[in-house]
Amino acid sequence: MAEIYFVEDEPDIARAVKEYLEQKGFGVRTGNTIAQAKKDLLWRVPGLVLLDWNMPDGSGDALCRWIRRNWMDLPIIFLTVRGEARDMVSGFQHGADDYVVKPFVFEVLYARILALLRRSACASEPYLSCDGICLDQNRRMVWVYSGAPEENIAEKNVKEIALSAAEYQLLCYLMQHKGRTITRENILEQVWDVHGSYVNDNTLTVTMKRLRDKLGQPACIKTVRSVGYRMEDTR
Repeated sequence: MAEIYFVEDEPDIARAVKEYLEQKGFGVRTGNTIAQAKKDLLWRVPGLVLLDWNMPDGSGDALCRWIRRNWMDLPIIFLTVRGEARDMVSGFQHGADDYVVKPFVFEVLYARILALLRRSACASEPYLSCDGICLDQNRRMVWVYSGAPEENIAEKNVKEIALSAAEYQLLCYLMQHKGRTITRENILEQVWDVHGSYVNDNTLTVTMKRLRDKLGQPACIKTVRSVGYRMEDTR
């Protein structure tokens, strides 16, 4: 199931929602400040964001706008105590897809999450990410976040990477199968042969070297000796 990122500064609420959604089969990560949320989202893009409004270092609506500037199709649900009509309208105007007011019923939140994920399924999960590398399949864009945990401004370390068609297809295929070892033969067949380009094994080696160089030699792309490659999160 999709991974959920929950921005919430109240530890009891964050823990309760995380435990409930994990029981339902979701993977859940949490952040308790806007600054942490930005870094975490740049490092790995989730399938959906749950967002509180009142945060210790700013407001959730500002974070919502920032998310929308970077990921136009990423589903966002406000989960907040601010339940007045003007707050709800503002939340939607700033880019939210849904709005749930605290206190809430877990089953209702779960149903709203499932409904939003169904509605967004037509986008075919446009964002693939691994260790700060993000690929936007709709816009065919790739960018890398190289920020360290102590950085205050996460965005300043984001760089768009220009890839060749072959490099992009190779990266996309590895990210689509993140966590799995893909044989060299399978990569050659799926990345080149299906497009009618018949190449030798050395082409893959050269393309992989160029891709790694452009991405800054990421640790998340593993070479499996005599077999192929695997892409996986390292944290």
